[in-house]
Amino acid sequence: MNTRRSPWLVWSVGVFAYLVAVLQRSSFGVAGLDATARFHTAPAVLSTFVVLQLLVYASLQVPVGLLLDRFGARQLIVAGGLTMAAGQLLLAVATSLPAAFLARGLVGAGDALTFISVLRVLNAWFPPRRVPVMTQVTALVGQFGQVLSAIPLVLLLHGPGWTAGFGSAAGLGVLATVLVLLVIKNRPDQKSAPVAAPEATRMWPGMWQSLRSAWLTPGTRLGFWSHMGTQFSGTVFALLWGVPFLVAGQGLSPAGASVLLTLFVVAGLVAGPAIGEFTARHPLRRSWLVLTVIGITASVWTAVLLVPPPVPYWLLVLLVVVLALGGPGSIIGFDYARTFNPGCRQGTAVGIVNVGGFSASVVVVLAVGLLLGAVAGPAGYTPAAFRVAWCVQYLVWVVAVVGVLRTRRLARRRMAEDGVVVPPLRVVLAQRRAERTPAR
Repeated sequence: MNTRRSPWLVWSVGVFAYLVAVLQRSSFGVAGLDATARFHTAPAVLSTFVVLQLLVYASLQVPVGLLLDRFGARQLIVAGGLTMAAGQLLLAVATSLPAAFLARGLVGAGDALTFISVLRVLNAWFPPRRVPVMTQVTALVGQFGQVLSAIPLVLLLHGPGWTAGFGSAAGLGVLATVLVLLVIKNRPDQKSAPVAAPEATRMWPGMWQSLRSAWLTPGTRLGFWSHMGTQFSGTVFALLWGVPFLVAGQGLSPAGASVLLTLFVVAGLVAGPAIGEFTARHPLRRSWLVLTVIGITASVWTAVLLVPPPVPYWLLVLLVVVLALGGPGSIIGFDYARTFNPGCRQGTAVGIVNVGGFSASVVVVLAVGLLLGAVAGPAGYTPAAFRVAWCVQYLVWVVAVVGVLRTRRLARRRMAEDGVVVPPLRVVLAQRRAERTPAR
């Protein structure tokens, strides 16, 4: 009997598992007012849940990458789904802050297991030429989990109540896990048993050697800095500080802020496939796209912060559209991990890359909050305080750009040793101009 599965079926289940993970990740954000009443605490305390999730997620990326190379994607996606379901079930019945913190920690841990494991499935089931675009589509389709948390979950919270809402989220996580068990295999033409790990990664010393080798590969570090410079600004904006900035800092209504956040998602959906196609067609010019995304983002933020608030609405629209490029831009970092590392340590390399943007996001989330408190004081959020607080981003951009330029040089030197020479961009552009110029 032919048991070969369609790559599209496997991908569909994998992306559904990631979509559910995004739902679990963003579910607490839509329940802020309900959580304040349930746990009898101030909104400022609840903001620490975001920091906790990011810390857990970022700190587990490298260990998850090592485990991914050791056990395979299917096992980690299952473990992640069950962990998130357990966290949501605990949150559904929790009535104290310690239990709620533990619940969100479990969600962050399960979330950390999911995305890079789904990417590993994608790399195994699709040809390399298609992987960059499919990676972008996977990341973007997964973001519709935010829609599920913003609409059906909110309706459940305001209807049947807290326990029913988060209990339903837990049930959806179990459903996704069952589908993964039934459909996903680590590789085509392989049984669903755990992947036979390479000898070098069977023991912890070997896993440490895999981690060391992945980090010492210049392409991995190039992916790390690329992910850091492109991803953090949009993440911080969408996950926590965007709505307060738009409402308290720019005078928009909550409904107006929601419209711009919706535009953020839509712009990402449009940009993702285009960036993925560019990455696939011009693999030797990926770093220029990364630097372009960072440069445009920093430039538009500069314009927004220099104009006395409230800034023109069109400029806020432009800011949101540009921030939406960061997510698809950061996926280029994963492509570096895939192309510069052998298959036996790609999970480790992807985990290292994923630390870049999320560690920067943790730092900026905390720094913006501290600067807002220091500048605004008892007055709370003020336009002037936001103008100062957002400036912390420039330090991260400088560090990321220096890292990209340095590791790009090292990566090209390594490629030259292997016989692949990357000519300077100015030389390529000059050659193309000469080719287009008709002979006289």
